[in-house]
Amino acid sequence: MAPHRNVELKARDQDPESTLRAALAHGAQDHGVLQQVDTYFAAREGRLKLREERRDGAEPEATLIAYARADAAAARTSAYHLVDVPDPGALTAALDAALGTVVVVQKLRRLLLWEDVRIHLDEVQDLGTFVELEAVAPADSDLGDEHRKVAELRAVLKLEDERVEPRGYAALLLAGGAATPRLVDLARTAMDRAYAPYSNFHVGVALRDETGALHAGANVENGAYPQGNCAEASAIGALVAGGGHRIAEAVVMADTALIVPCGGCRQRLSEFAGPDTPIHLAGPEGVRRTVTLAELLPLAFDLEDAAK
Repeated sequence: MAPHRNVELKARDQDPESTLRAALAHGAQDHGVLQQVDTYFAAREGRLKLREERRDGAEPEATLIAYARADAAAARTSAYHLVDVPDPGALTAALDAALGTVVVVQKLRRLLLWEDVRIHLDEVQDLGTFVELEAVAPADSDLGDEHRKVAELRAVLKLEDERVEPRGYAALLLAGGAATPRLVDLARTAMDRAYAPYSNFHVGVALRDETGALHAGANVENGAYPQGNCAEASAIGALVAGGGHRIAEAVVMADTALIVPCGGCRQRLSEFAGPDTPIHLAGPEGVRRTVTLAELLPLAFDLEDAAK
Protein backbone atom coordinates (compact mmCIF):
# COMPACT_ATOMS: atom_id res chain seq x y z
CA MET A 1 0.00 0.00 0.00
CA ALA A 2 1.35 3.41 -0.96
CA PRO A 3 2.03 5.74 1.96
CA HIS A 4 0.02 8.86 2.74
CA ARG A 5 1.90 12.12 2.21
CA ASN A 6 2.02 15.53 3.89
CA VAL A 7 3.96 18.70 3.24
CA GLU A 8 5.04 19.90 6.69
CA LEU A 9 6.63 22.88 8.38
CA LYS A 10 7.40 23.35 12.08
CA ALA A 11 8.36 26.58 13.81
CA ARG A 12 8.86 27.80 17.34
CA ASP A 13 5.99 29.97 18.56
CA GLN A 14 6.63 32.56 21.27
CA ASP A 15 3.10 34.02 21.01
CA PRO A 16 0.53 31.23 20.46
CA GLU A 17 -2.42 33.59 21.07
CA SER A 18 -1.33 35.87 18.22
CA THR A 19 -0.80 32.84 16.00
CA LEU A 20 -4.29 31.59 16.85
CA ARG A 21 -5.87 34.95 16.05
CA ALA A 22 -4.04 35.21 12.73
CA ALA A 23 -5.05 31.67 11.72
CA LEU A 24 -8.70 32.22 12.61
CA ALA A 25 -8.74 35.56 10.79
CA HIS A 26 -7.48 33.74 7.68
CA GLY A 27 -10.41 31.35 7.81
CA ALA A 28 -9.12 28.42 9.86
CA GLN A 29 -11.64 26.47 11.93
CA ASP A 30 -10.91 25.64 15.58
CA HIS A 31 -11.34 21.92 16.42
CA GLY A 32 -10.36 22.07 20.06
CA VAL A 33 -7.51 20.77 22.18
CA LEU A 34 -6.06 17.25 22.06
CA GLN A 35 -3.90 15.52 24.62
CA GLN A 36 -1.28 13.45 22.79
CA VAL A 37 1.40 11.05 23.95
CA ASP A 38 3.79 9.80 21.26
CA THR A 39 6.00 6.84 22.16
CA TYR A 40 8.92 6.41 19.76
CA PHE A 41 10.50 3.03 19.15
CA ALA A 42 13.89 2.11 17.70
CA ALA A 43 12.90 1.39 14.10
CA ARG A 44 15.50 -0.01 11.70
CA GLU A 45 14.18 2.20 8.87
CA GLY A 46 12.46 5.55 9.16
CA ARG A 47 10.61 6.40 12.38
CA LEU A 48 7.97 4.54 14.33
CA LYS A 49 5.68 5.94 17.01
CA LEU A 50 2.50 5.01 18.82
CA ARG A 51 0.22 8.01 19.25
CA GLU A 52 -2.33 7.95 22.05
CA GLU A 53 -4.79 10.81 21.72
CA ARG A 54 -7.58 12.07 23.95
CA ARG A 55 -10.12 14.78 23.17
CA ASP A 56 -12.47 16.17 25.80
CA GLY A 57 -15.74 14.21 25.77
CA ALA A 58 -14.47 11.55 23.35
CA GLU A 59 -13.06 8.07 23.73
CA PRO A 60 -9.24 7.88 23.61
CA GLU A 61 -7.76 6.71 20.32
CA ALA A 62 -4.41 5.15 19.42
CA THR A 63 -2.59 4.97 16.09
CA LEU A 64 0.68 3.36 15.08
CA ILE A 65 2.51 5.69 12.69
CA ALA A 66 5.49 4.61 10.57
CA TYR A 67 6.96 7.52 8.65
CA ALA A 68 9.95 8.92 6.84
CA ARG A 69 10.80 12.62 6.71
CA ALA A 70 13.94 14.59 6.09
CA ASP A 71 15.08 17.07 8.74
CA ALA A 72 15.30 20.41 6.95
CA ALA A 73 14.59 24.03 7.88
CA ALA A 74 11.91 24.30 5.20
CA ALA A 75 8.63 22.73 4.12
CA ARG A 76 9.36 19.04 3.63
CA THR A 77 7.49 15.90 2.60
CA SER A 78 6.48 13.26 5.10
CA ALA A 79 5.41 9.82 3.85
CA TYR A 80 3.57 7.74 6.42
CA HIS A 81 1.47 4.65 7.15
CA LEU A 82 -1.29 4.64 9.78
CA VAL A 83 -2.65 1.65 11.70
CA ASP A 84 -5.51 1.89 14.21
CA VAL A 85 -4.57 0.28 17.54
CA PRO A 86 -7.33 -1.13 19.80
CA ASP A 87 -4.98 -2.06 22.69
CA PRO A 88 -2.17 0.51 22.94
CA GLY A 89 -0.87 -0.82 26.25
CA ALA A 90 -0.27 -4.30 24.88
CA LEU A 91 1.30 -2.97 21.67
CA THR A 92 3.59 -0.62 23.59
CA ALA A 93 4.81 -3.51 25.74
CA ALA A 94 5.44 -5.69 22.69
CA LEU A 95 7.28 -3.01 20.70
CA ASP A 96 9.33 -2.01 23.72
CA ALA A 97 10.38 -5.63 24.23
CA ALA A 98 11.19 -6.16 20.54
CA LEU A 99 12.65 -2.79 19.53
CA GLY A 100 13.12 -0.67 22.63
CA THR A 101 11.53 2.66 23.49
CA VAL A 102 13.62 5.66 22.46
CA VAL A 103 11.69 8.63 23.87
CA VAL A 104 8.17 9.72 24.85
CA VAL A 105 6.77 13.07 23.68
CA GLN A 106 3.84 14.56 25.60
CA LYS A 107 1.95 17.58 24.30
CA LEU A 108 -1.25 19.57 24.27
CA ARG A 109 -2.29 20.27 20.68
CA ARG A 110 -4.83 22.83 19.58
CA LEU A 111 -6.04 21.67 16.18
CA LEU A 112 -7.13 24.12 13.48
CA LEU A 113 -8.14 23.23 9.92
CA TRP A 114 -7.73 25.53 6.93
CA GLU A 115 -8.82 23.94 3.66
CA ASP A 116 -6.93 20.60 3.81
CA VAL A 117 -4.10 21.94 5.99
CA ARG A 118 -3.87 21.01 9.65
CA ILE A 119 -2.53 23.78 11.85
CA HIS A 120 -1.18 22.52 15.16
CA LEU A 121 -0.57 24.89 18.05
CA ASP A 122 1.52 22.65 20.29
CA GLU A 123 2.63 22.98 23.89
CA VAL A 124 5.28 20.27 24.25
CA GLN A 125 6.45 19.13 27.66
CA ASP A 126 10.08 20.17 28.30
CA LEU A 127 10.34 21.92 24.92
CA GLY A 128 7.90 24.85 24.80
CA THR A 129 5.40 26.07 22.22
CA PHE A 130 5.41 25.43 18.49
CA VAL A 131 3.22 25.86 15.42
CA GLU A 132 3.13 23.07 12.86
CA LEU A 133 1.58 23.07 9.39
CA GLU A 134 0.61 19.82 7.66
CA ALA A 135 -0.89 19.98 4.16
CA VAL A 136 -2.46 16.60 3.41
CA ALA A 137 -1.78 15.48 -0.17
CA PRO A 138 -4.14 13.41 -2.36
CA ALA A 139 -2.59 10.24 -3.78
CA ASP A 140 -2.11 11.74 -7.25
CA SER A 141 -0.77 15.13 -6.14
CA ASP A 142 2.57 16.44 -7.41
CA LEU A 143 2.74 18.34 -4.07
CA GLY A 144 2.82 21.73 -5.78
CA ASP A 145 -0.55 22.80 -4.34
CA GLU A 146 0.42 21.58 -0.87
CA HIS A 147 3.66 23.58 -0.92
CA ARG A 148 1.71 26.65 -2.06
CA LYS A 149 -0.77 26.36 0.82
CA VAL A 150 1.97 25.90 3.40
CA ALA A 151 3.82 28.92 1.98
CA GLU A 152 0.62 31.01 2.19
CA LEU A 153 0.02 30.07 5.81
CA ARG A 154 3.67 30.60 6.64
CA ALA A 155 3.37 34.18 5.39
CA VAL A 156 0.07 34.77 7.20
CA LEU A 157 1.46 33.45 10.50
CA LYS A 158 4.78 35.28 10.00
CA LEU A 159 6.97 32.21 10.45
CA GLU A 160 10.38 33.71 9.72
CA ASP A 161 13.37 31.57 8.79
CA GLU A 162 14.97 31.86 12.23
CA ARG A 163 11.85 30.34 13.85
CA VAL A 164 11.66 27.30 11.57
CA GLU A 165 12.71 24.10 13.35
CA PRO A 166 14.16 21.32 11.16
CA ARG A 167 13.97 18.62 13.82
CA GLY A 168 10.99 16.77 15.21
CA TYR A 169 9.98 16.85 18.86
CA ALA A 170 11.56 13.47 19.55
CA ALA A 171 14.92 14.59 18.15
CA LEU A 172 14.75 17.82 20.17
CA LEU A 173 14.13 15.91 23.39
CA LEU A 174 16.92 13.49 22.57
CA ALA A 175 19.29 16.38 21.91
CA GLY A 176 18.42 17.71 25.35
CA GLY A 177 19.67 14.53 27.02
CA ALA A 178 16.61 12.27 26.90
CA ALA A 179 18.50 9.74 24.78
CA THR A 180 21.37 9.12 27.17
CA PRO A 181 19.73 6.43 29.38
CA ARG A 182 18.60 4.51 26.32
CA LEU A 183 22.05 4.83 24.73
CA VAL A 184 23.58 3.45 27.93
CA ASP A 185 21.22 0.46 27.76
CA LEU A 186 22.11 -0.17 24.11
CA ALA A 187 25.84 0.08 24.80
CA ARG A 188 25.50 -2.34 27.72
CA THR A 189 23.65 -4.89 25.56
CA ALA A 190 26.25 -4.54 22.81
CA MET A 191 29.08 -4.97 25.32
CA ASP A 192 27.47 -8.14 26.66
CA ARG A 193 27.27 -9.52 23.10
CA ALA A 194 30.81 -8.59 22.05
CA TYR A 195 32.91 -11.30 20.41
CA ALA A 196 36.24 -11.08 22.25
CA PRO A 197 37.57 -14.62 22.83
CA TYR A 198 41.23 -13.54 22.57
CA SER A 199 41.42 -10.38 24.71
CA ASN A 200 38.30 -11.02 26.82
CA PHE A 201 37.88 -7.22 26.67
CA HIS A 202 34.24 -6.52 25.81
CA VAL A 203 33.26 -3.09 24.49
CA GLY A 204 29.88 -1.71 23.48
CA VAL A 205 29.17 1.57 21.70
CA ALA A 206 25.84 3.29 21.07
CA LEU A 207 25.32 6.31 18.83
CA ARG A 208 22.50 8.80 18.27
CA ASP A 209 22.35 10.19 14.74
CA GLU A 210 21.09 13.56 13.50
CA THR A 211 17.48 12.32 13.17
CA GLY A 212 17.36 10.91 16.70
CA ALA A 213 17.74 7.28 15.59
CA LEU A 214 19.93 5.09 17.81
CA HIS A 215 22.56 2.57 16.64
CA ALA A 216 24.90 0.20 18.48
CA GLY A 217 27.90 -2.00 17.85
CA ALA A 218 30.31 -4.30 19.68
CA ASN A 219 33.96 -5.23 19.19
CA VAL A 220 34.42 -8.31 17.00
CA GLU A 221 37.81 -10.02 17.24
CA ASN A 222 39.41 -12.32 14.72
CA GLY A 223 42.00 -15.09 14.99
CA ALA A 224 44.11 -13.05 12.56
CA TYR A 225 44.31 -10.20 15.05
CA PRO A 226 44.49 -7.19 12.69
CA GLN A 227 41.21 -8.26 11.07
CA GLY A 228 39.20 -7.57 14.21
CA ASN A 229 36.72 -4.70 14.44
CA CYS A 230 36.47 -2.12 17.22
CA ALA A 231 33.05 -1.40 18.72
CA GLU A 232 33.13 2.19 17.44
CA ALA A 233 33.63 0.95 13.87
CA SER A 234 30.77 -1.55 14.26
CA ALA A 235 28.43 1.14 15.59
CA ILE A 236 29.36 3.59 12.82
CA GLY A 237 28.68 0.87 10.25
CA ALA A 238 25.22 0.34 11.79
CA LEU A 239 24.57 4.10 11.70
CA VAL A 240 25.49 4.38 8.03
CA ALA A 241 23.51 1.25 7.10
CA GLY A 242 20.52 2.69 8.98
CA GLY A 243 20.57 5.91 6.95
CA GLY A 244 22.34 8.17 9.45
CA HIS A 245 24.93 10.73 8.41
CA ARG A 246 26.11 12.42 11.61
CA ILE A 247 26.84 11.37 15.18
CA ALA A 248 25.04 13.62 17.66
CA GLU A 249 25.93 11.71 20.83
CA ALA A 250 27.85 8.56 21.77
CA VAL A 251 28.25 6.15 24.68
CA VAL A 252 31.38 3.97 24.91
CA MET A 253 31.20 1.23 27.55
CA ALA A 254 33.51 -1.42 29.00
CA ASP A 255 33.91 -3.07 32.38
CA THR A 256 37.18 -1.31 33.19
CA ALA A 257 38.29 1.66 35.28
CA LEU A 258 37.72 4.19 32.49
CA ILE A 259 37.17 3.19 28.87
CA VAL A 260 38.38 5.59 26.17
CA PRO A 261 38.34 4.98 22.41
CA CYS A 262 41.66 4.07 20.85
CA GLY A 263 43.36 6.61 18.60
CA GLY A 264 42.02 5.07 15.41
CA CYS A 265 38.46 5.06 16.73
CA ARG A 266 38.72 8.68 17.81
CA GLN A 267 39.52 9.48 14.19
CA ARG A 268 36.65 7.25 13.03
CA LEU A 269 34.27 9.17 15.28
CA SER A 270 35.59 12.51 14.00
CA GLU A 271 34.59 11.55 10.44
CA PHE A 272 30.93 11.73 11.51
CA ALA A 273 30.94 13.95 14.61
CA GLY A 274 31.82 17.53 15.44
CA PRO A 275 34.27 18.83 18.05
CA ASP A 276 31.43 19.52 20.52
CA THR A 277 29.78 16.10 20.17
CA PRO A 278 29.35 14.59 23.67
CA ILE A 279 31.08 11.25 24.24
CA HIS A 280 29.94 9.47 27.39
CA LEU A 281 32.55 7.13 28.86
CA ALA A 282 30.66 4.46 30.75
CA GLY A 283 30.89 1.31 32.81
CA PRO A 284 28.16 -1.31 33.29
CA GLU A 285 26.50 0.84 35.97
CA GLY A 286 26.24 3.90 33.71
CA VAL A 287 28.05 7.06 32.60
CA ARG A 288 31.24 7.80 34.52
CA ARG A 289 32.49 10.81 32.61
CA THR A 290 31.39 12.91 29.65
CA VAL A 291 33.85 14.65 27.34
CA THR A 292 33.66 16.28 23.94
CA LEU A 293 35.22 14.77 20.86
CA ALA A 294 37.63 17.72 20.79
CA GLU A 295 38.86 16.75 24.25
CA LEU A 296 39.36 13.17 23.09
CA LEU A 297 41.03 14.16 19.84
CA PRO A 298 42.68 17.59 19.86
CA LEU A 299 44.19 18.69 16.56
CA ALA A 300 42.16 16.05 14.71
CA PHE A 301 43.17 15.20 11.16
CA ASP A 302 40.94 16.90 8.61
CA LEU A 303 41.30 15.97 4.94
CA GLU A 304 40.08 19.35 3.70
CA ASP A 305 42.60 21.18 5.87
CA ALA A 306 45.36 18.81 4.78
CA ALA A 307 44.60 19.46 1.12
CA LYS A 308 45.00 23.24 1.40
